[in-house]
Amino acid sequence: MATYEVFLKKDGRDEYRHAGSLEAANDDLAVVLARESYVRRAEGDLLWVVERSNVIVADDDFLTPNADKPHRHHDGSAVAARRKAARNDEQKS
Repeated sequence: MATYEVFLKKDGRDEYRHAGSLEAANDDLAVVLARESYVRRAEGDLLWVVERSNVIVADDDFLTPNADKPHRHHDGSAVAARRKAARNDEQKS
């Protein structure tokens, strides 16, 4: 038995989303089980079934260089504070 990951997508909407996992004896059975388990109520129009052994997982060391880049993810509060301070300085002058 192999473990498969199931992904669904509504046609013309969003992106594929992970729906769940299942175990099956072969690829054909995995597709049938995915349809019966995850598409019974029209949750998606498009279906991907991927054997878990074919999913590529990146090492933590590979991702580490991207973790320390705070300039890429901010809510703008630092910029707003700097502009407010500049306005206050101008008003004092």
